[in-house]
Amino acid sequence: MNRTKLLYPFLIIILVLASFGIAYPQMENAVTFRQLDSLQKIAPKPVMVFIHTSWCRYCEAMEQVTFKNKEVNDLLANQFYFISLNAEDEQDMSVKGHIFRFRPTGNGTGQHELALELGRIDGNLSFPTLCILDPEYTIIYQYSGFLTGEQLLPILQLVKSGGKKTTHQAN
Repeated sequence: MNRTKLLYPFLIIILVLASFGIAYPQMENAVTFRQLDSLQKIAPKPVMVFIHTSWCRYCEAMEQVTFKNKEVNDLLANQFYFISLNAEDEQDMSVKGHIFRFRPTGNGTGQHELALELGRIDGNLSFPTLCILDPEYTIIYQYSGFLTGEQLLPILQLVKSGGKKTTHQAN
């Protein structure tokens, strides 16, 4: 009986921790901007930046569905560097020697300058936004809105084959 009393809270803790892992998955091969410069020197590749927030239901849906599509995941893992960028991250980030900071916009709110720099389309930042950079960090593709794996796959294939710069917003 005492074992049951001890085991029950332990199981609850494990279930709670597991649920957090399921709710906020990370791409297994995700890198950070801090790692990117070194990686690009070794093996230059395009960079997929997924700009999101913790409160965006479409962002979470992309994490749960789009990036778990096997073909999308394989292509991102093998042909791109993938960066998950929370637009409300308060940590400074350095890219090519430039420091980007969190910019407060109100009481407990704000946006990161790097998210604004990479994700603005027609002057607006919305979530989710995908931004693809070439190995020199030039923006070659932007899309604002939810994409399924089936919609994202041809975009990744086009970029990998040297497609031209484009910008799109969901309707």
